[in-house]
Amino acid sequence: MKLLNKLLDGFEGTLTSSKWAAIAKCSPDTALRDINDLLTHGVLRKTDGGGRNTDYELNPLAEVTGYLPK
Repeated sequence: MKLLNKLLDGFEGTLTSSKWAAIAKCSPDTALRDINDLLTHGVLRKTDGGGRNTDYELNPLAEVTGYLPK
């Protein structure tokens, strides 16, 4: 929830699994599981940028449809 609130409030920069782990104070594996779950439910999406790291952002459709978890 802490991360979703940050995203809704306008997260500065790019969100990666390592940043997720640092902010949520969890392991990188847990961060990746959390992100994958939110990707599956359509709350997050991968950004178009290439490179070694995968960046994520809030899916605008999740905000519009009210699908964000409470």
